[in-house]
Amino acid sequence: MTQGDPKSQGTLGFFTVLEHEQQGLVGGYLILNHAGRPLEFHCTAPVKPNRAQQILFGPTLEAYLYGEQIGQTLLAKGSVEPLAVCTDVELALSVRDYISLPVALVLRSEGPASTAENTAAEQATTWRVDAPHRAGPHLNAFEIGRNRLAVSASRDADRQAIAGRLESLGTFDLSEPFERIREAVEEAHRGGARVN
Repeated sequence: MTQGDPKSQGTLGFFTVLEHEQQGLVGGYLILNHAGRPLEFHCTAPVKPNRAQQILFGPTLEAYLYGEQIGQTLLAKGSVEPLAVCTDVELALSVRDYISLPVALVLRSEGPASTAENTAAEQATTWRVDAPHRAGPHLNAFEIGRNRLAVSASRDADRQAIAGRLESLGTFDLSEPFERIREAVEEAHRGGARVN
């Protein structure tokens, strides 16, 4: 569906990747309407790279797993195209290379003394989605209502696109749907079923 389709009006996509020590990585994708109700949910079977993949992909393995193998696959399953995709895992920003939608990292709120720029800088030292050996900060932080977000510096145009598309959702807590995804993925895998 295209963005002009009535079913896609006001919808948001939420994509996350959960790491299980024994099982590997599991992706979850939830599309919500403007009222916060679910329209679609998809999750993957666990993905665990073997030793040969770890060697051959080297420092690009995580971006490949989070962005191409898990993210691209999940987002392609959606029948409703959201206004934007939010993630709570910085490595998942690498999915932006495979989709046309703007993608934003939802930054955790760490109290009134913290700023979006400080949080983005702290997270930038934790994860890397840029090309190996690239120097300098790679996240651009911004706010929409009470939500603190960041986009990859190489995709700064996404910041304006997201701000324009989501400005009417300033009171919507963009971090809350990730807990729903976690619980739904856990439930799906606990029951041994794969939710599509």
